[in-house]
Amino acid sequence: MLAIKNWQGETIGEVAFELTVAKSHTAKDLVFRALNRQLANARQGTACTKTRSEVRGGGRKPWRQKGTGRARAGSIRSPLWRGGGVVFGPKPRDFGVTMNRKERRLALRTALMSRFDDLIVVSDFQEHLPQPKTKELALALQRWGLASKQKTLMILHESPAAVVLSARNIANLVSIGANQLNVFDILNAEKIVITLPSLDVIKQTYESSSKEEESSNG
Repeated sequence: MLAIKNWQGETIGEVAFELTVAKSHTAKDLVFRALNRQLANARQGTACTKTRSEVRGGGRKPWRQKGTGRARAGSIRSPLWRGGGVVFGPKPRDFGVTMNRKERRLALRTALMSRFDDLIVVSDFQEHLPQPKTKELALALQRWGLASKQKTLMILHESPAAVVLSARNIANLVSIGANQLNVFDILNAEKIVITLPSLDVIKQTYESSSKEEESSNG
């Protein structure tokens, strides 16, 4: 059971929250692969260097082969020369990693339930922020028991402009929608603030076909 807090930080009730998770002997590996996939897919892969065939110039032999006393050279764009090509340098590539959809959802639920003790459930506070007020939201976080230096993830069932604008100016606070959960943000945060309506959205979005996913993971 999770305690529910209102805008003033008072406990007004409790709510049950439970998701199907991976079995203990596969959970760690599953979450690691999901995190690795997310970080790998975020890479642009646009780094590019030129080989000696792509560098401009170097068509003429710098000097004759023999008789100069210097080492023989065929092009000023050799990798041995300043301004020459690069040997085995990076080229544009796709770092993408694939993962089964059922595994991704199972890993996400497992990561979220592993942070159960760090979850703070609050009632919907959208009406308390009709306009962007960073100070008001910061004070509310303190009333909910959060320190200003703690990395906090705030999960909203929707993204009202007033709340999003108020949250983006607070250091160490990241706000996302309940249907945009990802493993990195869940594991990176020290505390997770989640609105009460978000719990239903998460159950509806990520708990579907959980029995089939659990059997395939086992």
